[in-house]
Amino acid sequence: MEELQDPERGGEILTLEVKQRKWWISVFFCGFLIFTGDSLVMLLLNFYYVQDKRSESDQNRQYRGTWTQALLQNAAFPILIPLFFLFPSPKQKAEPVSSDPPPFLRVLSLYVSLGVLVSVHSKLYALAKLYVGWGILVSTQLILTSLFLAFINRLKFNRWIIVSITFTLASDFFGSPEFSGAPDEDESYTYGIKAWLILIFPTLAFSLSLSLMQLGFEKVLVKTKRYGDKKVFRMVLEMQIVVSFIAALICLVGLFASGEFKELNGDSVRFKKGEGYYGLSLVGLAISWQVWAVGLLGLVLLVSGVFADVVHMCASPVVALLVVLAFDFKDDEFGWQRRGALLGSVLALASYSYSLYKTKKKDVEELNKRELNNSEA
Repeated sequence: MEELQDPERGGEILTLEVKQRKWWISVFFCGFLIFTGDSLVMLLLNFYYVQDKRSESDQNRQYRGTWTQALLQNAAFPILIPLFFLFPSPKQKAEPVSSDPPPFLRVLSLYVSLGVLVSVHSKLYALAKLYVGWGILVSTQLILTSLFLAFINRLKFNRWIIVSITFTLASDFFGSPEFSGAPDEDESYTYGIKAWLILIFPTLAFSLSLSLMQLGFEKVLVKTKRYGDKKVFRMVLEMQIVVSFIAALICLVGLFASGEFKELNGDSVRFKKGEGYYGLSLVGLAISWQVWAVGLLGLVLLVSGVFADVVHMCASPVVALLVVLAFDFKDDEFGWQRRGALLGSVLALASYSYSLYKTKKKDVEELNKRELNNSEA
């Protein structure tokens, strides 16, 4: 009975349980950010393209404005800078400091690579959703993300994760929201092969970026010991700010190099609700993208890129419901398919969460067993 009353052993188990409780709260918070960001982005994108009269058949204008949309996905990073300084940096332990110089170039190369990937994804994503729509674009991402995480990050897939991915793909296929920027049939019939090529590259860039982000957290930022040996939320804000800054610069160059900046005045004049609502919609989109990105990066740090993508895709039926309530699109309703997709999203999140619960429970059991063996020895 002595080992059961060992205060040191009980304290370690209690500490682990408290950390796990905080971890679960962080996971739910990041998931909430993803759902909020996804919902706001889709609502504002639909509002933007409806007010811009993109629903009208016009091949000459259908696929313009993609550099602007790409820039909006990254431009609002300055709002995260005050939050970065609000989160305190963990105190370093009093340990001998290595004489080797900090791997600054390693961190810089990580952020530059991610910035380029994110800018490529932002541009081609803005174009792809106009060519092939929303649902098929998002579904392809999860498949590629799972492959990249399996081969590059050595992520192990148990049966609960596989079940979660299966439910997620099904729910996104049947529950994807209506998108007013998608081309009409008479606008898209000539773009078959080109549309598929435009579909492949942004999904590759997005999935690869998730893999590199997870690799960067685990192999670069933690090993630099700038935040000690811990994964802290300050890493998420740092990565998002720097990567978005690099991606925004690239998109800004593309905006001016392509001459698309000349169309901005015409877009604002053509906006049905007026120039004031045009500006507000752009600002709202930029902020919403940052909310979504912080939640996504947070789940990459806390769990994995696959889980982040699963949560992102599971938001589709919820977003579809909000779009139905907010807009009066023809033949768009929340029917039995989307209701089933909503149930599928719940089951997908429950399956993955159960897998995470089992992992965390196993950690407590292993600590309990290890401490018990030490006390008997």
